[in-house]
Amino acid sequence: MNGLARLAPSLLAIVGFAASAAEPVDEETGRQLVDSFVEDITTFSAGFEQVLLDPDGDVLERTIGTLEISRPGKFRWSYIEPYEQWLVADGLNIWSYDVDLAQVTVKPQAEALANTPALLLGGAEDALDQFDYVGSYRETVTTWVQLAPKNTESGFMRVELGFIDDMLTRMVFFDNLDQTTLVEFDDLLVNTPIEPGRFEFTAPDDVDVVGTPVVAGAPAN
Repeated sequence: MNGLARLAPSLLAIVGFAASAAEPVDEETGRQLVDSFVEDITTFSAGFEQVLLDPDGDVLERTIGTLEISRPGKFRWSYIEPYEQWLVADGLNIWSYDVDLAQVTVKPQAEALANTPALLLGGAEDALDQFDYVGSYRETVTTWVQLAPKNTESGFMRVELGFIDDMLTRMVFFDNLDQTTLVEFDDLLVNTPIEPGRFEFTAPDDVDVVGTPVVAGAPAN
C-alpha cells in the first residue's frame, strides 16, 4: 500500500482537490519535456504501480508490474499482480497475453496504438503529431504536461505526463467513461541496453490466438 500513499498527493491535485496549489508552467518548458522523452530516450525500463479510479475517485483496481521500452516502436508492459498479463509491441504487432485465460490477442500495432497514450511510449516519429498540447503546471516537485489526442475514438480524452528532474515518473489517463488511470514508475533505467528478445513474442502452443499478425514485407491490403 506504500505506492498508493505516494500517489495520493498527485491524485488530489489531478482530480481537482488541490488545483489551487498548482503553479503554471510555460508552454515551451512543457513541450520540451515531452519532446525529450519521445525523441532523446532510446530505452526505458521501470517498475510501475497502476491504479484505476471510478468517476467518484474510488479505487476500482490496483496492479503492479514492469515496463520496458526500446525505440523506435517496441515496448513490453507486464502486469505481475494481481494477475499476469503481457502487452508486447514488437514494431509490427501488439500482442496481449492473458496467462490466466490462456488467450492471446494480436493486432497490427499502428492500428491498435493510434491516438492512444501508448503511442508516446513507443516513440513513433509521428507520435506528437497525434496530440494537442493543452497546458502544463507544477505540483510540488512534479511538472505535469497535459496532452489531448486529436482523435478521441480510442476512448482517451486526455493524458498527463509527470516529470521530476526532467524524467518521466508518472502518467495519468482520463477516458471517456470518466475513469482515471494513474501510473507511477520506480527503479527507472534510461538508455541502458535491453535484451532484444524482450520485445519478441511467440504464442504458447496451448493457448488460443485471436487475430492475425502483420508479417514484415507482406503487401498491404
